[in-house]
Amino acid sequence: MEKKLNLREDLLVESLSPDMGYYFKSENVLVRTKTDFQDLEVHDVAHYGRVLRLDGVFQTSDRDEFLYHEPLCHVPGISINGSKTALVIGGGDGGAAEEILKYSTVQKVVMVELDEGVVRASKKYIPGIAGDAFESSKLELRFEDGIKYIRETREKFDHVLLDLTDPFGPSVALYTKDFYSDINRILNPNGMLSLHIESPITRPAIFAGIYWTLKSVFNIVRPMLNYVPLYGTLWGFATASQNVDPMQLAPAEVQKRLDQFRLPDLKFYNANTHFSLMSIPNYISEILSKQTEPFTLKNFPNVEKLINRNLKIVEDEAKA
Repeated sequence: MEKKLNLREDLLVESLSPDMGYYFKSENVLVRTKTDFQDLEVHDVAHYGRVLRLDGVFQTSDRDEFLYHEPLCHVPGISINGSKTALVIGGGDGGAAEEILKYSTVQKVVMVELDEGVVRASKKYIPGIAGDAFESSKLELRFEDGIKYIRETREKFDHVLLDLTDPFGPSVALYTKDFYSDINRILNPNGMLSLHIESPITRPAIFAGIYWTLKSVFNIVRPMLNYVPLYGTLWGFATASQNVDPMQLAPAEVQKRLDQFRLPDLKFYNANTHFSLMSIPNYISEILSKQTEPFTLKNFPNVEKLINRNLKIVEDEAKA
């Protein structure tokens, strides 16, 4: 009998490398559109709730976003004993701003998002991620190029958080030594940068390269690891600072600061996970041990060739 092949439109597939990937089944398509900058989708997915994809790449879900946002926000937040001023580059779902605004010390959070369409969709379809952040009088929301903003601003910040898409296309410039040097200029002396640095499992060269790029600018760089189910693998993060080392805090001091701030609704971060995030296994230390040249626009690897976006699973319906 001749084989009949169908494409499964309900399976959302993402490749992590040329050799591996994963999928989720879409129970319902809430929106599928093009913004001024990228393809945008929101789906209902079993176990993970509502899921945002941009250009075929999973970004966040309303049930596991805390595994991403809490490490990015609270390792630096507690380490600097609460920021007064913070800058979020990207983060259109509002999750990073929402976590930072939990600190009683915060006076102002500037959020610079290039794509207004992401914010509109997030407010409408996944409002639980941001909570009340977009309505906060402490939040200054700007729709513009984050690179341009950082180069031109005269403000200084205690915490700069990069909540970015993966490093391909225009995003590559936000993973370079030049950009990190510009961030260093606008950080207060005891300020901290936090960001994701890709996966040591599926993109180890990118993971290590971003780490060494940060090391070329900052005195203290701490890689962090956490499993994020929506990303299909162990995920890498980092903090960077000239003067603050989050590993040098005593466990009792981390707990003291947590008690002081009474941060609400934490699902992952606590005095123990503060340190476990930065406890790097031997095999990943080996990946990081080989110093590389800092990333620039000229030498950044082509991440896009490692992935195939908007893949479809082919289902064989042939009968014996």
